[in-house]
Amino acid sequence: MTGQVIVGADGSAPATAAVAWAADDAARTGAGLRIVYALERLPHNPVGVAALAQDDLSLCEATKVLEAAEAAARARQPAVPVVTEIAEGPPAAVLEEQTRRAGELVIGNRGMGGFTGALLGSVTMRVAGRAYCPVVVVRADPQEPVGVVGVGVDDSGTCEPALGYGFEQARLRHAVLRLIHAWQLPVHAFAPEIFLDVEETRAGHHRMLSERAAGWASRYPDVTVVADVQNAHPVAALTGTACDLLVVGTHGRGALGALFLGSVSRGVLHHARGPVAVIREHEP
Repeated sequence: MTGQVIVGADGSAPATAAVAWAADDAARTGAGLRIVYALERLPHNPVGVAALAQDDLSLCEATKVLEAAEAAARARQPAVPVVTEIAEGPPAAVLEEQTRRAGELVIGNRGMGGFTGALLGSVTMRVAGRAYCPVVVVRADPQEPVGVVGVGVDDSGTCEPALGYGFEQARLRHAVLRLIHAWQLPVHAFAPEIFLDVEETRAGHHRMLSERAAGWASRYPDVTVVADVQNAHPVAALTGTACDLLVVGTHGRGALGALFLGSVSRGVLHHARGPVAVIREHEP
């Protein structure tokens, strides 16, 4: 990963967990950490009209939040270089802009203050769907480590960047990489006049999974890979698998980028119990 790890801070429990996650990942990757607070001015005090006064309550709150977040990050990972920034603007716009210079953006799944509202609403959809870098969404509740990184794999090119990210995370964590592929019987398979060889179908999915991961596995020979083919809905398969980090891919960005955060990625963000990394497909 190139570039800084950037994390959004607002004093909420999920954002505090995101700072800890980001500090750990910066230590793993050897990157610096930038902690950002999004300060949205009220309509009567627009950007560019006047500098914020030192006694401005919003600025004071932002400063306190950043100081606490910086102290927590330094205490957790003393060797990681840490800087802080107050960025003015709406949270979604601030976060999206931050992804232009980040190797990775980390945010809590819900926020307050600078990141008002539920990040699994329009803010997360916009940032994850239009980001220029991987976006990791972290929850406040701690999870017991299991030594597994999970990656959702299908037969499209969308999962290629996710596979690369997943292999690298597994290497850095010395974790097992579980490649999760879900398939479901077609509706017509339940018609008695139509024969479907379920075992042959399952074997075909295993072959696809092996072929899809072969190139990455050759680049990461030290990573232990487990193929996990499930006859289940993709969201259920992904969120039902115990892992320290769940990685999913999504389509390329653009004017309607947020709309291309597919139903599986959205479902995983809503229902996963641990951190989720959303990795967009590279543009042609």
